[in-house]
Amino acid sequence: MKRGSWLKQSRQENIIYLVVWGVLFAAPVLSLYIRTVGDADAVFDWTEVFFVWKKFAVFLLFFLLHHFLLAPLLVYERKRVAYFSLVAVLLVVFSVCQCSNRPGREELRGDRPPHIEHPGAHQPPMDFEGKRPSRPDNTPPRRQHPGMPPHFMGEQDLLAIIVLILMFGANLGVKGYFRSREDRSRLAALERKNLEQQLEYLRYQINPHFFMNTLNNIHALVDIDPERAKDTILELSKMMRFVLYEGNKVAVPLSREFDFIRHYITLMQMRYTDKVRISVDLPQETPDGQIPPLMLITFIENAFKHGISYQRESYVEVKVSVENGRLSFSCRNSKADKPNEEKGGVGLANVQKRLDLLYNSNYTLRINDDADTYTVELNIPLS
Repeated sequence: MKRGSWLKQSRQENIIYLVVWGVLFAAPVLSLYIRTVGDADAVFDWTEVFFVWKKFAVFLLFFLLHHFLLAPLLVYERKRVAYFSLVAVLLVVFSVCQCSNRPGREELRGDRPPHIEHPGAHQPPMDFEGKRPSRPDNTPPRRQHPGMPPHFMGEQDLLAIIVLILMFGANLGVKGYFRSREDRSRLAALERKNLEQQLEYLRYQINPHFFMNTLNNIHALVDIDPERAKDTILELSKMMRFVLYEGNKVAVPLSREFDFIRHYITLMQMRYTDKVRISVDLPQETPDGQIPPLMLITFIENAFKHGISYQRESYVEVKVSVENGRLSFSCRNSKADKPNEEKGGVGLANVQKRLDLLYNSNYTLRINDDADTYTVELNIPLS
């Protein structure tokens, strides 16, 4: 994760803790203020606030130890044994601190500190028979010696430990959320990078494959009609300009893609005779929208490569329509007497991979390979 992104995430996490602890420390001040407003005899005593803050400060100290030292062991380093061992030690230390700071029973009752009295002092007077009356409850007075320790674990101490454990759990939850968000962001970046690399690789395969076939077409035309071969080279230069400047983009306007298709069809018409019927139906007014470059031309190229016969009449029919933000493409061609054994070659396989990478399941591709015809129907969303 980049340093800037990590600092931003850490800042967001710390802001959450700062707000929560700020509310906790502000709560006793607000409570005492409301009490003084509602009761005219009440006095705003900062001693009460400092007493509560002292208790909160202990929790804050242990929270910071967990946040900066212990939680990263579990969330980032996956050291479970070390984490739970240190948490157990921290809870023991917290328990000792709670018990050592808990006031004794005499202080809780508000009694004065016990002191040694002279025998007979403050004893009830004797009755007429010379006897001292016994205590009504027949129980000896409770006394606490000055050095007697309090009980080791009380109800309040147990409640404080539970609160601390819940604080640790909340800390892990927040830190785990930011960690999972970081992982999702990193995974999405890796997937985008992988997608870009795969698409770049496929484009590099499609372009040489396309020009290899086009140059073969020009080579065949040179022997038949040199003048037409010159015009073909001119059309090819226009197509090369598109491939060089637009082919490496993620998407191009429909008008550019349609122009490229027209140049290619023009080049094919120069090569073949009237026995080959070529039909192209493109929208008269090009709608707004973009499409991945060299996506449709692969199917058209495949139709000319495998559907043209020199012994009998053959045809290639191309139709494109746009409706509701989606492009519908169909290419239908006759089948040659001896079809090419490559079954579409590299280009057709690659365009199917590109469709999967770009649109996942948001596209439809139907290929019908009948005895006399070969039909491709494609429907994709426009970006």
